[in-house]
Amino acid sequence: MSENKDPHVAHTSEGVKFVYDFTEGNKDLKDLLGGKGANLAEMTNLGLPVPPGFTITTEACKTYLDSGEEPAPLRDEVSAHLDALERKMGKKLGQADDPLLVSVRSGAKFSMPGMMDTVLNIGLSDKSVSGLAKQSGDDRFAWDSYRRLIQMFGKTVLGVDGDLFEDALEAAKKAKKVTVDTDLEAADLKKLVTKFKKIVKAEAGRDFPQDPREQMDLAIRSVFESWNTDRAKLYRRQERIPHDLGTAVNVCSMVFGNLGPDSGTGVAFTRDPASGHQGVYGDYLQNAQGEDVVAGIRNTVPLADLEQIDKKSYDQLMQIMETLETHYKDLCDIEFTIERGQLWMLQTRVGKRTAGAAFRIATQLVDQGLIDEAEALQRVNGAQLAQLMFPRFDEGAKVKQLGRGIAASPGAAVGKAVFDSYTAIKWSRSGEKVILIRRETNPDDLDGMIAAEGILTSRGGKTSHAAVVARGMGKTCVCGAEELEVDTKRRCLTAPGGVVVEEGATVSIDGSTGKVYLGEVPVVPSPVVEYFEGRMHAGADDADELVAAVHRIMAYADRVRRLRVRANADNAEDALRARRFGAQGIGLCRTEHMFLGERREMVERLILADADDEREDALKELLPLQKRDFVELFEAMDGLPVTVRLLDPPLHEFLPDITELSVRVALAESRKDPNENDLRLLQAVHRLHEQNPMLGLRGVRLGLVIPGLFTMQVRAIAEAAAERKNAKGDPRVEIMIPLVGTVQELEIVREEAEQVIAEVQETTGVELKLALGTMIELPRAALTADQIAEAAEFFSFGTNDLTQTVWGFSRDDVEASFFTAYLEKGIFGVSPFETIDKDGVGRLVRDAARAGRATRPDLKLGVCGEHGGDPESVHFFHEVGLDYVSCSPFRIPVARLEAGRAASHSTGSDHR
Repeated sequence: MSENKDPHVAHTSEGVKFVYDFTEGNKDLKDLLGGKGANLAEMTNLGLPVPPGFTITTEACKTYLDSGEEPAPLRDEVSAHLDALERKMGKKLGQADDPLLVSVRSGAKFSMPGMMDTVLNIGLSDKSVSGLAKQSGDDRFAWDSYRRLIQMFGKTVLGVDGDLFEDALEAAKKAKKVTVDTDLEAADLKKLVTKFKKIVKAEAGRDFPQDPREQMDLAIRSVFESWNTDRAKLYRRQERIPHDLGTAVNVCSMVFGNLGPDSGTGVAFTRDPASGHQGVYGDYLQNAQGEDVVAGIRNTVPLADLEQIDKKSYDQLMQIMETLETHYKDLCDIEFTIERGQLWMLQTRVGKRTAGAAFRIATQLVDQGLIDEAEALQRVNGAQLAQLMFPRFDEGAKVKQLGRGIAASPGAAVGKAVFDSYTAIKWSRSGEKVILIRRETNPDDLDGMIAAEGILTSRGGKTSHAAVVARGMGKTCVCGAEELEVDTKRRCLTAPGGVVVEEGATVSIDGSTGKVYLGEVPVVPSPVVEYFEGRMHAGADDADELVAAVHRIMAYADRVRRLRVRANADNAEDALRARRFGAQGIGLCRTEHMFLGERREMVERLILADADDEREDALKELLPLQKRDFVELFEAMDGLPVTVRLLDPPLHEFLPDITELSVRVALAESRKDPNENDLRLLQAVHRLHEQNPMLGLRGVRLGLVIPGLFTMQVRAIAEAAAERKNAKGDPRVEIMIPLVGTVQELEIVREEAEQVIAEVQETTGVELKLALGTMIELPRAALTADQIAEAAEFFSFGTNDLTQTVWGFSRDDVEASFFTAYLEKGIFGVSPFETIDKDGVGRLVRDAARAGRATRPDLKLGVCGEHGGDPESVHFFHEVGLDYVSCSPFRIPVARLEAGRAASHSTGSDHR
């Protein structure tokens, strides 16, 4: 094997090996075999009943997508594996008398439910359908399988509009006066096959292929191409799945769940994916193929009912589920088919679960001895914790219940009813909150599901497309609300009692109970927030059980994390709340927020002052107010560090609006009654007006241009710290100079600050140790960090401004103007204001941290931009060696959890 080849890709003597039999792989080869192929191989290795088959690797897919052609050896490798499969099964693909049929299914490394292509029953043709009927002894089954193949192949491979097949199927049921497809007889299905073939000919411009090998080859190519469909790319962006992974293709011998009442198909979970509770969870559908379950087109029965339907298969399935959960040490999501009493396993994977289930399951598995605490910490994440902190419906409120469905994905969602994805997107972009209501969703609804606050369907269960995708996205979802009649053409739903809900009416859905309400239901705080606030403790009921699980995992995260977590807080109230949420100090106190409201006029007078005495009068007025603010803040955070940033407003925030003032002056002049004060003010505003205030007179520049401004603030800080010390308190204060671009700026302000602190010490007789540092928020500051560290005791990276100045973006403008296009085109995977740009902004942070500590080894390093509470960014800050992150109070638990996960060396499975 040459050194430049991927070590995870096996190579034959002729080159790369592109096809693996199910007996050759294992669960650790997901990069190569995809999740489905790797797990089919693992189940085969475990001796479970898996239909024989083989997997075409992701490398083959990537080669095809890069070049537009399949790798040269692929056809021969597929032929060799197909020959081996035919020998094993004792029949040939599509032979007339006793045909071997196969499925061709996608299988990427990370689960992408419904986003890519699957084709079942490949090998059926006008000739072989009779052989299948004879072999099975069931004409209806054979023709049902054939119509399914043409329908699925026509839609996914040939690009025929799927509604044309659905409309023809509905017409056939209407003509027969039946409501479900299982009531159609063989003769009806035979006519439907003829109709379907005509649709293919008319829409695709070619006949449905009768050669089984051509069917298989075209289906394989279609699966490759489905990796780059719009819906697949959108899903990957939503789930932050890399676009360069490609998908594997699984070719599996068919087993049939549509052979009558002793056959069926289902999906099972080893634990409830919505709550995490142990038990029998899943859906089963008699006389059906697998796609019927996940599509939600027929309502299933609970998996527990299988015990009465087929006791032998049920018992075997329960045993296999226990085997798989013990082997994978996690919740497993299983697809299975029963063919005339014979159980077959078609897929397993580590199952998607809700946020609450993730925390419960992690602690349950620790208690069962399957995983340790370090692994449990890797099984949850900050995004899930944030979901648990959202409000829930007030159970005591007066409500009008419309109906009830299956609680598929928890949460409390309120919005206007919409009945198609286009409307959901359109209204959402106009600022409306919407609930997407469908009979059932399909992959084409993904855009609308993303735009909606929640999803409601009248069909399907916990394993339907809507439920699985909603859980993966953390969206509230209620499925299978059968009593609600959804009419997408009339754009309304009808509830029992004749209550009609038109599009635009407000509805509320509770994904924890499955209840659907008319109107807006009030919300109350989450029990997890009440726990962090100290108002709730672990007990016996369901909410307390969740709180207990969160408590255990948070306690472990706090024990192992290296990064400390501080809060961005500007007043005592926010500081106290942050402390209850676990903050270990304040990383950013924005003093400009202290000058809003009635104090704004004082700052305006200070900035516009023409004479020294005017400026000094304004400063004298502000000093006691500032001191009182700091006394309250230092008391609230006593014993913990408080980083106070000196005034850093863009100038326009404290000046009168130039347009408004100009109009006022013009009106006064037109009345021949000019206001001298307004005239003077307008002249001053014109003098100070800036085209780009974010890059103008602010931060350290303001402190250097307006004499006494920063020294007033430093004096207020020092006097407040002295007063707190005299009251036997323990103030730990750090003064931060903002927007420094050169060490000379910092040196001047530092010298003035030290002089003021010395004066306060002398006046009060209190020894003060106030650290002086700076905010690194300009590229030049990051590039000259070694020099700046000579005058700074700490750096705090202001990644909001650093992102703006590195990218040349104005955050106030660009997110609304072109970020959506950048995200859709894949230029961004995520907004650089949401998650730190590691290659650009992150590189400056890394280099500045290294350079600063080279000058001053004891330099304290933190970050106080919004990235401080972003899960992915927290891992980066841990990696580059920062001492703390600072974020808004509500995000503190998330940052604590992610700091623990970053520090943990567990190699737990990726539960994307």
